[in-house]
Amino acid sequence: MSESPDAHSLVSASSQLNLMEIDAIDDKEFDIPQVDTPPTLESILNEPEDEEEPFVLEDTCLMNTENIDAHSCETSSLASSDSGDPAHLKRKKRTVEMNATVHGSVLRHSLLKGISAQIVSAADKVDAGLPTAITVSGVIAVGTSHGLALVFDVNQALRLCLGTTTTGAEFGAVSALSINHDCSRLLCGFAKGQITMWDLANGKLLRTITDAHPPGTAILHVKFTDDPTLAVCNDSGGSVFELAFRRVMGMRSCDSRCLFSGSKGEVCCIEPLHTPPDLRDHPITPYSLLAMGSLTKILVIGLKPSLKVWMTFPYGKSDPSSVPQLAWQFVPVQKLFNPILAFCRGDTVHFLLVKKEEMGTIHVIKQRQLHLNCDIISLSWINSRTLVLVDSHEKLQVVDRPSQEVLETLDLDQALVGEKACYQSVSSYAGQIVYLGTKSAHIMTLRNWRERVDCLLKQEHFVEALSLAWSFHEGTARAVLGLFGDPAKRKGVVADKMVEILFQFAERSLKKCPEHGKIQVMEQHFQDVVPVMVDYCLLLQRTDLLFNQLYSCLADNVVSKGVFLESLESYIVTERLGHLTTPVMKDLLAHYHGNGMMDSLESCIVHLDVTSLDMQQVVQMCWDNQLYDAMIYVFNRGMNDYTTPLEKLFEEIGPPLREGRTLTDEQVVMGNKLLVYISCCLAGRAYPLGDIPEDLVPQVKNKVFEFLIRLHSADLCEEEEVFPFIRTLLHFDTREFLNVLALVSYNNNQEIQLNTQTFEDFKNDKQALEYQQRIVDILLKVMVDNPDFTPSQVGGLFTFLARQLAKPDNTLFVNRKLFDQVLEFLCSPDDDSRHTERQQVLLELLQVGGVVQFDEGRLLALAEKAEFYQICEFLYEKKHLYDKIIDCYLRDTLRKEEIFSYIHNLLSMPGYNSEEKKTVWDKTLQHIQELVTLDPSKSADLVACHFPEEVGPIISQLEDEQLVFQFLSCLLEPREGHHPGAVLTLEADLHQLQVGLLCRFAPQKLQTFLQTSQLYRLEEAIKITEQYHHSEATAYLLERKGDAHGAFTVLLKKLEESLTLLTPESQGGGGGADRRKEEGQTEGEAEEKGESSLERVEDSLNDIIALCHRSSQNLNQQQREVLWFPLLEAMMAPQKLLSGPNAKHTSEALKELTMKVLNSMSSFIPLPAIIQRILQDPVYGKGKLAEIQGLILGMLETFNYEQTLLETTTSLLNHDLHWSLSHLHAAVTRGLHPRQDYCNICLQQYKRRQDSLEQIVIFSCGHLYHCQCLQSKDCGSGLTSECLRGWSCYKCSSNHGGRGGVTTDQGRGRSTSLAQTRVTSVHRETGAEAHGRKMFAETTLDPQQAESWDRLHCLYRGPSRLAILSELAHCHGNEKAGLVNPIQPGTGSILHCENFQLKLSPPPMVEE
Repeated sequence: MSESPDAHSLVSASSQLNLMEIDAIDDKEFDIPQVDTPPTLESILNEPEDEEEPFVLEDTCLMNTENIDAHSCETSSLASSDSGDPAHLKRKKRTVEMNATVHGSVLRHSLLKGISAQIVSAADKVDAGLPTAITVSGVIAVGTSHGLALVFDVNQALRLCLGTTTTGAEFGAVSALSINHDCSRLLCGFAKGQITMWDLANGKLLRTITDAHPPGTAILHVKFTDDPTLAVCNDSGGSVFELAFRRVMGMRSCDSRCLFSGSKGEVCCIEPLHTPPDLRDHPITPYSLLAMGSLTKILVIGLKPSLKVWMTFPYGKSDPSSVPQLAWQFVPVQKLFNPILAFCRGDTVHFLLVKKEEMGTIHVIKQRQLHLNCDIISLSWINSRTLVLVDSHEKLQVVDRPSQEVLETLDLDQALVGEKACYQSVSSYAGQIVYLGTKSAHIMTLRNWRERVDCLLKQEHFVEALSLAWSFHEGTARAVLGLFGDPAKRKGVVADKMVEILFQFAERSLKKCPEHGKIQVMEQHFQDVVPVMVDYCLLLQRTDLLFNQLYSCLADNVVSKGVFLESLESYIVTERLGHLTTPVMKDLLAHYHGNGMMDSLESCIVHLDVTSLDMQQVVQMCWDNQLYDAMIYVFNRGMNDYTTPLEKLFEEIGPPLREGRTLTDEQVVMGNKLLVYISCCLAGRAYPLGDIPEDLVPQVKNKVFEFLIRLHSADLCEEEEVFPFIRTLLHFDTREFLNVLALVSYNNNQEIQLNTQTFEDFKNDKQALEYQQRIVDILLKVMVDNPDFTPSQVGGLFTFLARQLAKPDNTLFVNRKLFDQVLEFLCSPDDDSRHTERQQVLLELLQVGGVVQFDEGRLLALAEKAEFYQICEFLYEKKHLYDKIIDCYLRDTLRKEEIFSYIHNLLSMPGYNSEEKKTVWDKTLQHIQELVTLDPSKSADLVACHFPEEVGPIISQLEDEQLVFQFLSCLLEPREGHHPGAVLTLEADLHQLQVGLLCRFAPQKLQTFLQTSQLYRLEEAIKITEQYHHSEATAYLLERKGDAHGAFTVLLKKLEESLTLLTPESQGGGGGADRRKEEGQTEGEAEEKGESSLERVEDSLNDIIALCHRSSQNLNQQQREVLWFPLLEAMMAPQKLLSGPNAKHTSEALKELTMKVLNSMSSFIPLPAIIQRILQDPVYGKGKLAEIQGLILGMLETFNYEQTLLETTTSLLNHDLHWSLSHLHAAVTRGLHPRQDYCNICLQQYKRRQDSLEQIVIFSCGHLYHCQCLQSKDCGSGLTSECLRGWSCYKCSSNHGGRGGVTTDQGRGRSTSLAQTRVTSVHRETGAEAHGRKMFAETTLDPQQAESWDRLHCLYRGPSRLAILSELAHCHGNEKAGLVNPIQPGTGSILHCENFQLKLSPPPMVEE
C-alpha cells in the first residue's frame, strides 16, 4: 500500500463546499440580461448539421474590468516604498523578484500503489486485460479490456471483481462506468453496446440491457443522474438515450427514450448535473439538467418535469480533431450556490452560469471565456474556483477561474494516461481527480497552504515561500485550502509561519555565506537576503523580531551587519520605520560614520525618534561633519531647544562678516540654512520637515524673536556692535532677510518653499506686534546713516518698510524724519535698480493713506523727477488735474497704449464736469500729433467719437503725409456705431485728399475706395487720377460721370501703350539678339519680359471690353461702331509690325486676343460690317482667303446656329402651348360617370321624388351627392353665392380625417373635381315617362383647380423639350466656339451643314 496520505484517505471531507469562498465572488460578474425564450428540442433536432447560428448568447461581460472580482487583480506580494538612495539601487533587482506573483506547488500528485498493483495482478492472474475506464465515488471502479469491473474501497483494497472473461468476450471491453450517489449501483457500458447494472453491496448482476439503443454501436458514456431510477447513455452513433429503471412485481425493467438522434449531429460527450449532498434541496435539482456536447454545439436540456431545451450554444472555429469536454460545478454567486457549466472544444473554455428565476424558468448567463494556447483533452473542476486541464501535449494546467491565471503546469508521463486518452481515463470527485494509466492509477489533490509553503522551503526558495505566505496573509492567494476562521485568526496563523520562515532564512543565509573570496561577493549575497527579511518584518509589524532576534543573529557577521544597517535607510526615509532600539541606533551611527555615509546618516537622523540617542555625541558628530540639518533636528526634537542651533550657526558666519571677509561655500550654505530655519520657526514649521507641536508654536516664535533682538551675544567681545545677530543677517543677505521678515515667499537652496506671512500671523498677538515694532526700530537704527550698508541695501529696507506700512491693518509707527527719508529714497532718480518695485510700493502707500502728512507738492516733484508716472497720475487725479494725466501716459513707455482708453472713458463717462472734460479735450488736440504717431487706428476711433468737427484742423496739424494717409484710411473705414457718419459726411476735400494719397501710397486700393466712397467731387478726382496716371481709376470716374467715350479713350490709350511694347520699334530697333546683348539680357529674361507684356495687354483688353459691353447697351449703332472699331483696329495694327524670333508666338497671341474682341463685338455690331472692316485691314486684306477663312466661317456658323435655334424654339413653344391647352380643356369638360345612383350621405336615390326639382353634385372621383346633403355637412367653401359655391367630396375628405372644407392633400388628386359641375335634374309633370336632362348650371375654377395644373406635370414621362433646348443654348452660349476657337474647315461639324436642323422628339405621351 502507498504511504501517501491520499492512499489511505482517497475520499476526503472536502466534498462540502467551502462557505468562506462566498464573499470572494463579485456579484457584477453575473449581472447579465437573461436569455429569451429557449428553443424546443424538436427545433434543435431538425437543425441541419452545418447551421452556425441556432441560438447565440451575447457575452456582455467579456473583457469588462468592472466585472472582474477582487481575486482577478494582480497583487504584489510585497509593497516596499523605494527612494532614490543607493541602498535602494542595490536592492532593486531583489525587489523586482519579490514583487512577482508566486503560487508555489498547487497540486499534490500521488500514485495509487494498491490499485495499480491490483490492476497488474488481475491482468496476469485472471486475464482481466488492460484498464480501459475508471470512475470514483465512495468507491473506485476500474473497467478492463476483457469485460471485467474491479471495485476498490477507499483503502485501495479490492472488494469486488464483477463480470467474467466469458461475458467480456461476448460484450467486449468496458467502455464506460458510472456509480450512483449512494454507491449502491454500478453501470457498465461495453464496446459492443450492452449495459449491465451491478449491486455494489453484494456484487450481484441486476440488469443486462441490450435494447436501449441501436445495435452495433458502442457505449461512449453512461451516467447516473441524481434520480437513482434515471440514467443517460451516449453511443458511438452520436445518439443520447434516457434509461428509466423500473421494478414491478419483483421484475426489473428498463425503458429507453431517445433524447437526441445521431442523424441530426453526433453527440460526443454528456454530463448530468449532480447536486452535492448538502444542496439536495437546491431549486434547480428537480429539473435534472443534462449537458450534451456535439461537434457543433452545446445543449442544456431538462429531463424533468418534462423534456425541455434550455440553451444551445454553437462553437466557434476550432480544430476538427478536437473533442468537446463538459464539467459541472456549484459555485457561490450572490450568497447563493448556482451551477456553472464549463465546456470547451479546442483551446477555449466557456462558462455558463445556470440559475432558476422566480417564474420557474431556467436562466443561462454566459461568463468570461478562458483562452489557452493548446488543445484541451480533459477538463475537470477540483473546487468551485479551480479547474484542472490536460492538453494534447500531456501537460496538466491548474487554472484559477475568476482571475484566469494559470497557477501551475505539470508534465505528465505519457504512460500515465495513455495515448491522448480523454473521456473515461479521468474522473473527479470531492476535490480529487483520478487519472488512469495503462498500468497504474494516479490521484491529484490540492495541497493545503502549509504544504505549498513547505514545498518551497524544501527547495530552499525562501523568498518565494515568504511571498506565497504573505499572499495567504493578505487573502490574495489562489486555490487556498486549509485556512478557516475569521480573517484575524487566519492572519495570525500565517504570521506565525512567516516568523518561522524568517528564522530559517536567517540561519540559512549565514550558513550559505561564502567564507572566502571577495568582499563584494559576500555583500551581494546578503543584499539578496537581508532587505527581504526587513521588508517582511515591517509588513508584519514585528520590529521586535527585526531588532532583537534577527539582528542579533546577523550581527555576528560583519558584512551581514553592515548590509542590515544600510538597508534600514530607505525604510527610515519613507517613514515606514520611525524608531530604532538603542543598540541598533548606536551601531547605525557608528557604521555610517565609519564608512563616510554622512548624507545618508543625516537623512536617517531627521526621520527618527532621537530620544534614545546620546545627544552630546550625536550633536558633536553632526557639527564635526557639517550635518547642520541633523544637528538642528536633534536640538529641536531631542531637547526642545530652538535657539542653541542659532547660536552655533551665528558663531560660524558672524566673525567673517564683521571682518569683511568673503564667506566660503560652506559658510554660505550655513547662512542659507540659518535663514530658512528662522523662517520655519516664525511660521510654526519644524525644520527641515514637519510641524512644530501646536502647544510650542508661540513659545518658539517668542524665543526666536528674543534671540534676534538681543543687544549682545553670549561671547561678548570688545569689537562687537549692538544687535549682532540682526547685523549679521543683514550683512549676509539683506534682501532675503527682509523677505524672511515679510515672508511673502522664500525658496532656499534646498528647495523648501514657505508661503507664509509672519506679521500677518501675528497681527492678533500683542506680544508679536511688539516684537514686530521692535525689529523695525532696530533695522532702522542699524541701517540708516550706516556706511557699512550700501544704498541698495538701505533701499531694500525702505521698500520693506513701505510695504509694511502700506498694509491696511498696519500697526507700525515710524517717526516723521525717518519717513521722509523713506520717501526720498523711494523717489531717488539716481537709483535705477528695482524702479518698478519702488514705484509700486510708494503707490500702495498712497492708496492706504500712508502719506497724509507729507507735502504732496514735494512728493509730486520727487515723483516727476524719479519718473514715477503712476504716482503722478494718482496725485493729479486727487487734484482733478486730468489734463496733466495725459502727459503722464505719454511719458510712461509702459503705459502709452492705455492713453486712448483713458481719454475715451473720461470724455464718455459721467462724473466729470464740463470744465474738466474741456481741459482734457484741449489737451488731446494739443497732443494729437503724438497720438496719431502712436496708433493711427485708435486715434481715428477717438476722433470719430469725440472730435468729429475737428478733423480738418487735426489733419492740418499732421506734418508727415504718410501719417496723414494712415490716419485718413483708418478714419474713413466703415465702423460700428453712429460715429462714421459724422466723419464721412464731412467736406469732400477729405475724400479728395484721400484719393491723392491713395494714388501715391496705395494705388492697389484706389479703385476700391472710388467704388465705395461717394463723397468726392468727380471733376477733382479725375484731375488727381490723371495727374498720377492711373488710367483704370480715371476711366471708372469718366464712366461714372457719363463720358463713356472719354473712358474708352483713356483705356484705349493704355492698351496702345501696352501694345507698343511688343513691337521692335518700341524696343530700340535692331536685331533682337544684338539688342539683348547690348542690354545684358539673357534669352530667358527676354521671354519673361515678353510674357509679362502680353499679360498687361490682356488685362487692359479685358478692362476695355467690359467698358464697351456696359456702354453698348445704351448706344445706337453708329455710336457702338465708334467704340468697337477703334478697339479692333488697335488690336490689328501692331500685328504687321512684328518681327524677330518671338514674332510668331506674339502674333498668334494677338490674333487670339483679336478673336476675343470680334467675339464680344458680334453681339452689338452686324456681321457684314465686321467682315467689311476686316477685309479693309492691311493685315487681312492682302494675301489668300485662307488667312481669314476660319474667322468668317466662325461668324457664319454662329449665325446659322442662332437662326435655327430661334425658329425651332418658336415652333416648339407654339406647339406645346396648343397641346397643353387642348388637354386641359378636355380634362375640365369631360363628362363625369357616377359610381352609384344614390347619394353617399343620405344613401337615397338621387331621384327621391318624381315631382321635385333637386340639384345634385358629381365629383371626378365618382361620388354623387344631393346639394342639400352637402350643405348640411358644410362641404361647401370659397364664394358665398349659392351658384358660385365650391365643393369638396365629403367621403374623400372624411377618409383623410377631416370633414368639410377644401382638401389640400396633393397626393389624393382624384378626391376633388377639376371642374365642379352642378347638375340639375328636371322632371316634367306631364311626361309619360320621367326622364332626366342634365344641364350645366356653372363651370368655375375654385382653389382646387391649382391641383389640375400640378397634374399636367405628371402627364410627361420625361423632361420638357423646351428645357432641353434651353440647356443646349446655354451651354453653347458659354462655349462661344464660333469665334474664340474657330473651327477649321473639314472637321465635319454639324453646324457647317447647310441643311442643319434640330431633330425634335414627338409630343410627350399622356398617362391615362
